[in-house]
Formats: sequence, C-alpha cells, structure tokens
Amino acid sequence: MDTLLLPFSPRFIALTICTVLAALFAAVAISDVDSDLFGLVLTLALVFAALTALGLWDLVQKNHAVLRNYPVSAHLRFLLEEIRPEMRQYFFESEKDGKPFSRDTRALIYQRAKMVLDKRPFGTQKDVYDNGYEWMHHSVAPRPHAEEHFRISIGGPECTRPYSASVFNISAMSFGALSPNAIRALNAGARKGDFAHDTGEGGVSPYHRENGGDLIWEIGSGYFGCRTRDGQFDPEAFARVASDDQIKMVELKVSQGAKPGHGGVLPAAKVSEEISQIRGVAMDEDCVSPPYHKAFSTPIEMLRFIAEMRRLSGGKPTGFKLCIGHSWEFLAICKAMLATGITPDFIVVDGKEGGTGAAPLEFMDHLGMPMRDGVNFVHNALIGAGLRDKIKLGTSGKIATAFDMARAMALGADWCNSARGFMFALGCIQSLSCHTDRCPTGVTTQEPNRYRALVVPDKAERVYNYHRATLHALAELIAAAGLDHPQDIRPYHFSQRTSASDVVSFAQLYPTLRPGELLQGTEDPRFKQAWAMARAESFAPVV
Repeated sequence: MDTLLLPFSPRFIALTICTVLAALFAAVAISDVDSDLFGLVLTLALVFAALTALGLWDLVQKNHAVLRNYPVSAHLRFLLEEIRPEMRQYFFESEKDGKPFSRDTRALIYQRAKMVLDKRPFGTQKDVYDNGYEWMHHSVAPRPHAEEHFRISIGGPECTRPYSASVFNISAMSFGALSPNAIRALNAGARKGDFAHDTGEGGVSPYHRENGGDLIWEIGSGYFGCRTRDGQFDPEAFARVASDDQIKMVELKVSQGAKPGHGGVLPAAKVSEEISQIRGVAMDEDCVSPPYHKAFSTPIEMLRFIAEMRRLSGGKPTGFKLCIGHSWEFLAICKAMLATGITPDFIVVDGKEGGTGAAPLEFMDHLGMPMRDGVNFVHNALIGAGLRDKIKLGTSGKIATAFDMARAMALGADWCNSARGFMFALGCIQSLSCHTDRCPTGVTTQEPNRYRALVVPDKAERVYNYHRATLHALAELIAAAGLDHPQDIRPYHFSQRTSASDVVSFAQLYPTLRPGELLQGTEDPRFKQAWAMARAESFAPVV
C-alpha cells in the first residue's frame, strides 16, 4: 500500500505532476489538432514529457542519492547551489564582507581604476574597538604632500645594472593562468605608469613583449623558457632571453605563497603549439613544474646558482621569491650568504594569503607563513646577520590599498607587489572561477570568445590609473604621518587593538633585532633555536 502511495508523497509529487500534465496536454493536442492553441499545447506537452523523462532517469541513475529520492525537484537544489556565490555576493554581502577581498576593497579598486569618486561618507564601517583593528598614527605636523612617484634602487654590490623600481608593481602571474589580453593590458599599463610587471613562472610570452613595459622574469622549477629537453636549466637559453633590455630583473621562484612546496602539471592535451614554444616543452608530453629545483639542493648551491644567473643576465638585479616555511631553512640561506660572500640583490617574501589559479584546499588554508609574519621574519633575519643593507626586500600577499602597502613597509618591506589588485583593475569580479577556464570577464581564460571581452586599451588605462591613484593615496598617508618617503615608516607608526581596552604598538608585536645580533648570539626565542639548527651546507636542520 505504501508503494502505491509513493507517487503522491512529497518526494515524488513533482514527477507525478509532470507525468499527469504531459499526458493531459498530449491528449488535448491530439484531440484538437486544428485548434489555434495547438502549437502552445504541443509545446507544453513536450516540455512536461521531457521533465517526466528526466525524473525517470533520476530514479535509475546511481550517482546522486538526492535525485533518486526527489526526482525532478532535486534539480532545483543543484541550480541554487550553482548560483549561491553570485546570490551571496550581489544580495547578502555587507560592504566589509566577502572573501578573499571585501566588497568595499573591490569597489575602491574599481573606482580608482576608472578614476571616479573613491571617497566614503558618514564614517568608517569598521568596529574600531574590535580585536585586531589596526591603525596608522598621524602627525600634528604633517608634511607637504609628495608629488613624486616613490621609487627605490634595486641592486647589490655584485650588480652592475641596478634597476630603479616603483614601490608598487604587478606580482607574478603567468601567461596561461591569465589570458593574452590580460597580459597585454597589464604590460601596457605598466609601461605607461613606469612600473614593473612580473611574468610569473610560465615564461616570457609575446604578449609580455608586445607593449614594451618593464619585466621581472620569474624562473620557477620548470625553468620555462630556459630549459633543456629533459627539464634541466639551460644557461645558453637563459642568457639569450635575459639579455633583452625589456627584462629589468630576474627572480628565482623557490616557493609560492598560496601553494608552497606544490608543483604543477599542464596535461599534454592542453600544451598548445604557442605554449610549447614559450615554455620550451614538447607538445606531446605533460608540462611539469616540479615542487623542487633540479639546479641546486643546498643553500650554498642555491646562492651560486643565483650568482650564475646574475652573470648570465649581464649583471641585472637577481634575487629569489619564497614563502617562509621552516624558519631554519631561511636562516641556513643567510649562513650560506655569510659563508660564500654571495648575496642576492633582492628577496620577495610571498605570504600564504597570496592568490593562485588553483591549489589544494589544505595548502591554501593551512600551509606557509602569512605575509606580515614572513616579511618581518626575513627583515629581522637579515638585520641580525648583518646583511640587510645589501639586499632589498619586496613582498606580496593580499595587498590592494595604500594602507596595505604602508603596513607591509612598516614591517620591513622596501616595495610591494599585487596580483589580485591589478586583476580587479582589469575587471575581475571575484567570481572564483579562475581554475575553470570560464572567467566571465576574460582575465583568467584561454578561450578567445571569452577574452575578447577584455578590451586592451581600455583596461591598460585602468591598470595605469589604479597604480597612480594607489601611490597618490600612499603619498597622502605618508605626509599625514609627518614623513617624506615610505622608506621612513617604522613599526612604531602603527598600533593594533588586542582587546576592547588594550592596544599595542607594532614595535611590541614585531620587535626588531639589533644589527649583527644573530652573529653575536641572540636570546630572542623567535631566532635562537632556529639559528642553531641552520647550516649553510644543507636545508636539513642540525638536531
């Protein structure tokens, strides 16, 4: 009896209704073929017949239990699940909600990129008494607003061709991760604004070269653009590419913030002729970027490799990028610098909050050191080892506004890079579909009919505008604090609330080592044990 009543139960009623209506409309259509409404009735009969067929398939398919129990009606669940991110973003987010970037931050970047009003009315929407709230101190004697575009010179003692860099540049994003038009627009904007564009580890593509903007060539573990047939580093190929005057600096990628210690594979089926030529890989083989480097395996070997890259590039600034993991490993690199006398011209510290096209959830959420802690750790390590004056320090990881930049510089950075900030300037709407090749704005797709929507001249102007407006805001912050240059910012210029009644200075949260303190023997618990565990000859700790 229960089985006979199943078609009328709430679980199956949608299928029953579709079946009854399909039969009813079919009968009406057959009985009155000459009626003026025949076309409409027949269409309705076919629609409900199709829904009935779908419901019957739901009953017998074995992949989705919810469809077997709720034929037809359960498809509404999948539809709502599909549009859930858009519904939340457009209707339910507050101005301070939204991850990874809030609606307010995204709106600010869009406004600055379009050069429209970016001011806010009626006071802050932040709870200034909430734990973690941070602010920058202003001066009762502010300085005149600096009109210069803040720049720093990058190049250590062994560099013969130092580079004058903007303090705000485009972070590493490869062609392949970004569309051709996105690369074109970023580079054209960088050229107009006189700032640098990091190529990412995917190689220097024709789209990077097309508009002539300054490039930072990133070399990853796949050595794309400078590799032998079997994936080893090719010095001759490297020297040939690095000699291009458009390439201003060379960056060795040791690890990436969003997925440190994780390699990547581009399946052979996706290796187009264009990607094959750019990366120097075969079209009929998987394009592998391993999680480790083949060119070195110890701190000393790594520094010698960096020195060789600098020599092969003709003396251009050469450095490395990493996300901090085991603290003794970076300190081992410092010891190797002291042992060999080789120092990189720069180090870029990538925070684990950095973005990527695709990464395992566990890596993205729980692996690696956040940017603020990482950049301050490296800054202090270099001070403690007596090396800070020889090496410039860049950083990246969720930097989008002038305040983000000022805070990072207070913790030790000389300059900042941004990836997602410039993606927003291109028109990215944070649809979180970068890994699907179905980017709605043409930024992170290789489909020509999608990236054609990204109009290069228009978006290049927005990239330029965003950079200019952000530096203008930084200049206003610096002047309000009574300073002349971002290099003057110190930890004591910032405070953080730790409870409703307690406030601490960044100088307390991030204490600074004395010059040479690691060499003299530090008692600082952040460094004492890790320094003892570090050795120049190996990344493995002394235990």
